[in-house]
Amino acid sequence: MRTVLIANPKGGSGKTTLATNLAGYFASRGRHVVLSDMDRQQSSLQWLERRPSQLPLIHGMDGRGKHADSLSADWTIIDSPAGLRGDKLTEAVKTADWVIVPIQPSAFDIGASQEFLETLREEKAVRKERTFVAVVGMRIDSRTRSAANLQRYLDKSGFPVMGNLRDAQIYALVAEQGASLFDIRPSQVTRDLQQWAPLLHWLVNADRNAK
Repeated sequence: MRTVLIANPKGGSGKTTLATNLAGYFASRGRHVVLSDMDRQQSSLQWLERRPSQLPLIHGMDGRGKHADSLSADWTIIDSPAGLRGDKLTEAVKTADWVIVPIQPSAFDIGASQEFLETLREEKAVRKERTFVAVVGMRIDSRTRSAANLQRYLDKSGFPVMGNLRDAQIYALVAEQGASLFDIRPSQVTRDLQQWAPLLHWLVNADRNAK
């Protein structure tokens, strides 16, 4: 089983967007996927409730408890709550193979994420290279000054940057339908799939090399 933790202490950073689309990607590849939702709002599990039965199956899990399906999953994707810190963060990082940190290009998001990345750097599992961390820019308009500021910050973050995802209406549309970008015709989301490619390449190749 491979486990991916999506984490950022700030609410609204794009954690659920990353989690649901990652789950959709691996499910579309025929993998046994568990989507674990640690957040009280349960946005990821609500997305699963809207998911049409004809789409590839994704098992839901209340991340605040335990679920038998996670034991036999190929991939477990964890959507974590805002404010994850302390012992809960340490435990979540320790059980993950990868931590993905979504960051939006505002001064508030960068400030909150900077402290969080420093905390992650000190986590034992990260220092011992048992858990690997990467960063993804979220809702990015590359023409803006804020996007340039975020890129400069990410370049100095000390963690690999797996690209930027644009602020596109398609994310809201597929979320309303309980779908992911990987459940619709590729021709409809060509640009977006290209933006996802570095992150997916990183996860899949790291998993292949570990075997």
